[in-house]
Amino acid sequence: MRIIFIFIWTQILTQTNGQSCEGRCGQTLSGCSCLSSCRRLGSCCSDLDQFCLEISPHSGSVLGGSDFRILHVRFNSSSTLRCRFKSQIETWGYVEADGVGHCVAPMLFETGFVPFEVSVDKGPYSRSGRWLSVHHSKLSVGLKLLLVNGTQWQYYGTPGVGGILMMVWNSSLINSDKVNVELWGYDEPGEPYSEHWSTQWTYLYTVGRNVTNNGAFSFTPKRSEKPWSNWHMGSMRLSPNTVADGQCNVNSVWSGAHALAYHLEVEFSRDSMGWAFENCVKWDKEEKRIPNFLPELMDCPCTLAQARADTGRFHTDYGCDIEKGSVCTYHPGAVHCVRGIQASPQYGAGQQCCYDRTGAQILTGDSIGGSTPDRGHDWGAPPYLRPPRVPGLSHWKYDVISFYYCCLWSENCHYYFTHRPSSDCRTYRPPRAASVLGDPHFMTFDGVSYTFNGKGEYTLLHSEHFNLTVQGRTALLTARNGSAIMATRLSSVAMKEKDSDVIEVRLSDWPNHLQVLMNQEELSFSEQSWIDLKGVFVFSAVPQNVTVMFASGAGLEFRGQGEAMTLTVLLPQDFSNQTVGLLGKMNDQAADDLTEPDGTVTCNANASAQDIYAFAVAWAISNESSLFTYDSEFLLKEYYFSPKHDPSFIPIFSVTEDPSDPLLGPALELCSGEGFHFCKYDTLISRSLELGNQTLLSYRRYTIIQQDLEPVVSCGWLATPNQGQKEGTLYLTGSNVNFSCNHGYRLHGAEQRVCLSNGRWSGEQTHCIQDDVVAVVLGSLGAVLTLVALISAMLIYSRKQKRQRMKETEGQVVYQSHSL
Repeated sequence: MRIIFIFIWTQILTQTNGQSCEGRCGQTLSGCSCLSSCRRLGSCCSDLDQFCLEISPHSGSVLGGSDFRILHVRFNSSSTLRCRFKSQIETWGYVEADGVGHCVAPMLFETGFVPFEVSVDKGPYSRSGRWLSVHHSKLSVGLKLLLVNGTQWQYYGTPGVGGILMMVWNSSLINSDKVNVELWGYDEPGEPYSEHWSTQWTYLYTVGRNVTNNGAFSFTPKRSEKPWSNWHMGSMRLSPNTVADGQCNVNSVWSGAHALAYHLEVEFSRDSMGWAFENCVKWDKEEKRIPNFLPELMDCPCTLAQARADTGRFHTDYGCDIEKGSVCTYHPGAVHCVRGIQASPQYGAGQQCCYDRTGAQILTGDSIGGSTPDRGHDWGAPPYLRPPRVPGLSHWKYDVISFYYCCLWSENCHYYFTHRPSSDCRTYRPPRAASVLGDPHFMTFDGVSYTFNGKGEYTLLHSEHFNLTVQGRTALLTARNGSAIMATRLSSVAMKEKDSDVIEVRLSDWPNHLQVLMNQEELSFSEQSWIDLKGVFVFSAVPQNVTVMFASGAGLEFRGQGEAMTLTVLLPQDFSNQTVGLLGKMNDQAADDLTEPDGTVTCNANASAQDIYAFAVAWAISNESSLFTYDSEFLLKEYYFSPKHDPSFIPIFSVTEDPSDPLLGPALELCSGEGFHFCKYDTLISRSLELGNQTLLSYRRYTIIQQDLEPVVSCGWLATPNQGQKEGTLYLTGSNVNFSCNHGYRLHGAEQRVCLSNGRWSGEQTHCIQDDVVAVVLGSLGAVLTLVALISAMLIYSRKQKRQRMKETEGQVVYQSHSL
């Protein structure tokens, strides 16, 4: 199919002589003269006769209500539009006087790209596009309803908390001069993990009617009565005052999910702790009845450095982010938390790990600020629509509102932590890292470093077991004056795992900026930094950095570095003995890292640059196996219609250090320390200190990642003895934990325990025993010993008496016999 696209495309390019396609990307393929502008090759349209609609904005809340414009298409102003999402959910659109069409996104309960179609005047659905549904915590601030002073909202009615509540929003998001403010409640009724388990999103009542759409509203809450007060969590919604109360799938803006403290019945405000404790106990009983999800979860990283470096399996928890200076409201004492990216396979559960300012993990056994796993992964899990996999809302239902019951509205956290204990790191194994940087230089998973300057497209990594393929494209380096340099750089990487979307990251025309493509269509991160895709997640907070995360836990980090792109690949230990390619075999055997596809091994210990070159050339891909996008005449000519490895390009294998070279001195001064040979090579061959410095920085970053991912040994959490104290909450090799007992109690066991290198604690388990009990025990023991002594003395005396009688009897017998 790709070849057919390319053939048609090249014919059009030839026929149109590069005519401009600006403003025509809504047209069909046959009417579009410049496919590189329209990005039609492998577009989101499955049928060439369909339109591929571009929209703005292209993303919005999973709860729906976003009004988006259809670009590059003009409709009749009198026409009516119908918009259908996922071929089943219909919403009404409209056309402005200038012919611009609009659709309204529905409530979807799932994240990621969702296909939609448009019908004009009740005609067929002949135009299609895609809409990005985003979790409310990942949505841009300007696209949602914000609750001012969220703490007041969620504690409203507890002692000392009341008054006026305020919300603010971007008034342009609602196409009306007046709005209604509505409260909606969420629940997941039915038997958990049964076919009758469902989601329920219900309009409760209107808080404010005919409110001026000026971006702010405040109100004083009134207590609800049953049945409305039975809804303990939900969201606020703004919608035009012209639509009916509670009407679904209309233009609206939502707040994030939150606890409805301001709405709960009078009993809550009269005795909030008693009310919350009663609900905490109900939750506790329910948790004991339903399946335990904890054994499914992977352990947390042992240190903050490991957690931040393991980007294939863990990502920043938006509620506690050290980069943004979060206060970590739900985890006092923590400076940063991460969440496991992938939900557990059977139950859709999630892992959370929190760390203090020293980089140590915080456990709930030691602090209320400890990390807690989740029955419902906060980011949801495919297939999303069923509990407990609904993004955000399932997590609130099973993990957050229960935290309010047991910990925030009452003082019964021990109930909560019984079912949500922190995971320690005894079974955590950090991933292995490999890298490609600079001109380009390769660092394999087993620590082999080499330089390969071939021009073409090659297999960087392939795992048959995980069906993961990563391909790299190299391009010529150019000098500042535009002349070619006899060396190459990594310019694009394409990747796929199993049936996931194909992701390609490549250098853009903007300096240091990276372009991301999904199935050959460009992704935009202008409205959000995190995108959920099929079998893969992509994160890009700034244009210079991109992280790609696959379901296997494989992570790929990209950085734009001037003319070159730096790639770091992180693989879990499960990939051991499962990789081939230019990044080597991950098996702790450096000797076989330079293995060709046919099994030929180049000994890296004494390999020349030419030997390494011959090994790497063997990993050139084919057009049939290529994952790359060829969306320009240059790429077609240079890579698709040319050999995948360009044999006509012979790079410079080594550089001469000429003492008369004015650049040699500065190069040697710059390139000192570890990685100096890569820095020196790139500086001299490119005649650029800037490129050499970028290579040096990239290499240092790689070594820091290697250091952060060094394995550490944990001996596991130690409990504080009853009626005692514990000093020390570090449980890694060399850590000391000291114990003492309260007044009136005596220590039994080790006063200090040390975490040994074998993962075991020194000494015996510690207990605190009451002094009176010791006295009673000792007194009882003394009485027993005295009794035993008396009995022993009596037995000895009895034996002596018996022996004496026997002797006397024997004497009498002898005397009598002599008398006969």
